[in-house]
Amino acid sequence: MPDKRGGAPLPLAGVLPCLLAMLLFAALDATAKHLTAFLAVPLMVWGRYLVHLLIMLVTVAPSSGRDIVVTRRPGLMVLRGLLLVGVTLLGQLALRTLPLAETTALVFIAPLLVAILAGPLLGERVRPRAWLATVAGFAGVLLIVRPGGSLAGDGVACALGAALCYAGYQLLTRKLAATEPLLRLLFHTALVGTLAMLPVLPFAWDGRLPTPLQSLLIVSLGLYGGVGHFLLIRAFRETPASLLSPLLYMQLVWATLLGWLIFAQLPDLATTVGMLIIGASGLSLAIRWPGDESRESSRTG
Repeated sequence: MPDKRGGAPLPLAGVLPCLLAMLLFAALDATAKHLTAFLAVPLMVWGRYLVHLLIMLVTVAPSSGRDIVVTRRPGLMVLRGLLLVGVTLLGQLALRTLPLAETTALVFIAPLLVAILAGPLLGERVRPRAWLATVAGFAGVLLIVRPGGSLAGDGVACALGAALCYAGYQLLTRKLAATEPLLRLLFHTALVGTLAMLPVLPFAWDGRLPTPLQSLLIVSLGLYGGVGHFLLIRAFRETPASLLSPLLYMQLVWATLLGWLIFAQLPDLATTVGMLIIGASGLSLAIRWPGDESRESSRTG
């Protein structure tokens, strides 16, 4: 690993934080899947965002002051936060009936949706490779949710809904990142998530109170999410996105491993092929191919 000189970031300094963040996100999903057997999903979602918000209020807000709250684009910030709430809520509803690895794979079609929707919504040029990768990715989805398979239809619908929300969240993040600091983006997701789920609790709560151990696990959801996002922000500050983007698919590996170790669930052959197709399709978009830079410069020159 080369030394840091003149303040330049180390090319590989963000690799370990990125891999740890993917493990924490997989652990968050595994913990949520365990808790869905005992507790109402909205309660867990609210607890996850509340803990995340408290972490930021204690660690970041005192030094940032008003800068972490005040934004010139409050509408888009709220919409982005609500989309992430949709990801969390629909994802955890999917985990009630779907295995961990399959749920993660279905949500990971979001980068393919981003590649296509970035054209009409952000004015970006959609390359033919993006269309091919998207078609291949949806072929992978069909292998996972094939007729006659064992996956519950409502769980599949929730997972695909989470993917759609995640795509919208990523598009808004790209749009807002030009004017909003990353820590402000992170704070607003925690704030919006906490406030948005609060009025839902009286209608969703079935009267069951979490045990002390379950309460600790709910707290861990916020820790996994908050620390994971901090690590991911640090990773992308230290290392170019073109190097880190392929590593995001390590979450699929972690999810498969945790699903096997904790829930004794392993994907069958057809599902595994579908997951590999989705992962390869996303990687084909994340990796910079020869000629990409020259095409970009020809469009901007």
